[in-house]
Amino acid sequence: MLLRPEQLAAHLDKPLAPLYLLHGDEPLLVIEAGDAIRAAARKQGFEEREVIVAGTGFKWDDLFLAAGNMSLFGGSKLVDLRIPSGKPGREGSEALQRYIATLGPGIVTLITLPELDWQAKKAAWVTALSNAGVAIECNAPPLARLPQWIAERMARQKQSAPRLALEFIAAHVEGNLLAAHQEIQKLGLIHPPGELTLEQVEAAVMNVARYDVSDLRDALKARDTVRAARTLEGLKGEDAAPPLVLWALATEARSANSTGRMAALLHAAKIDRMIKGLARGDIWDEFLQMALRLTQPRTR
Repeated sequence: MLLRPEQLAAHLDKPLAPLYLLHGDEPLLVIEAGDAIRAAARKQGFEEREVIVAGTGFKWDDLFLAAGNMSLFGGSKLVDLRIPSGKPGREGSEALQRYIATLGPGIVTLITLPELDWQAKKAAWVTALSNAGVAIECNAPPLARLPQWIAERMARQKQSAPRLALEFIAAHVEGNLLAAHQEIQKLGLIHPPGELTLEQVEAAVMNVARYDVSDLRDALKARDTVRAARTLEGLKGEDAAPPLVLWALATEARSANSTGRMAALLHAAKIDRMIKGLARGDIWDEFLQMALRLTQPRTR
């Protein structure tokens, strides 16, 4: 079964499918879809969750053990499998196709992949997983539809803006949904619900440098760990808005290598949930940890 990301919310109001396959070219949508499935699983009584990362040297028997290792108290379980490379190899593809036969009540499996090329989408293991459950391809909307996507996101926080303002945001973020998401959050932080003007939107989007967030971005680009830490401390002392700081960190995360980019964006999503009050933790400590990650020397 194939679903579009915008169809997922209605689907999750029903009993969950035994398996979900997430992939696509837009990490923000992949992360949001995964979060929605995990939240629905908790709501529907899947109290346990086991995260498995199929990296180098991964033993595929561990996947079968995770699915078979039920709670001593008989609770339901979510198996959260992540394949960062998107390429399980021959052994993994065979294991995944065998795994489908073990699906049964009490277990929901969520498999998260990066973007798949046309050849990978036709692979036997991808087809088998899609047929056994629900597959959701989370791709960014085309640039022509980005203003409408921004309008829909603004509506979630009970805000709206004229078409010119939506196009201004779309042009500013250059098609990057995570950056657009941060700009929309910023508007919700600065302005109350209601209709915003073009002037208000322009002022908010161009107001980043007022908080010296641009200094943080410069430090991250230069991979200057000491400067980045010092700038974060200064921003904290000035009570800079956390969404603005996260916007700067997430923007620079886009330039990381493919593996580092995914990890950094997952970290950004975690901080985003903390800012919203959906998770506990020290936001500024997480900012520092993310800055340390982004200023590490590039590996060849």
